[in-house]
Amino acid sequence: MKTDLADAPGAAAKAALAWTHTARFLTTASRLDQLPASELPEIAFVGRSNAGKSTAINTLAQQKRLAFASRTPGRTQHINLFEVGPKDAPDALFADLPGYGYAAVERAAKLRWQEVMAQYLALRRPLHGVVLMIDSRLGFTDLDRQLLELMAPRAANGEVRVLALLTKADKLNRRESDAALVAAHDVLGELASDNADLGISLFSALSRRGVADVAEVLHRWIHPGA
Repeated sequence: MKTDLADAPGAAAKAALAWTHTARFLTTASRLDQLPASELPEIAFVGRSNAGKSTAINTLAQQKRLAFASRTPGRTQHINLFEVGPKDAPDALFADLPGYGYAAVERAAKLRWQEVMAQYLALRRPLHGVVLMIDSRLGFTDLDRQLLELMAPRAANGEVRVLALLTKADKLNRRESDAALVAAHDVLGELASDNADLGISLFSALSRRGVADVAEVLHRWIHPGA
């Protein structure tokens, strides 16, 4: 299992950032059957409503308004897809999934989106990787653990890669950062297998900690030989 990603941007990181910068809106859907029947590998961004998911996507893409980051958690109620790669030959899709766990969202809407997300993560064939956004100050919640359990079979056989992004890392001191990494390592260790591709990275959209490294990981998922 990989642990914290080193902050050492090089040629590979620059190429990866140039790749993520090409991200552009493709479509939005409220149900799985509304998503395009694409063969392009998808990387899904998932997490609690206030974990900084949309902000992380915008930071990786170096675009301020690509993914809608609402001031009201729980507002996003659709799966938003973004093409990545050359405009005439995209090679991947980013999928921005609705945030979960926000108490003010109506119970019926919560249940509906839990079902949609469960179906997406368990059944969506083009799903290639999952970036799980975790507020580094809070650690893994019960809902985060349930999501990992849902993905466990696909992660264990190497079908889906998982990167735990410990967001808002600028709020932590060195001791707290180390503790957050250890705790995340313990949680992901439950998914570990010979075939599992699991990663952990501290991430801050404000200080840009981990941005280049995460872009490089996602680029490598899609372009393993690059």
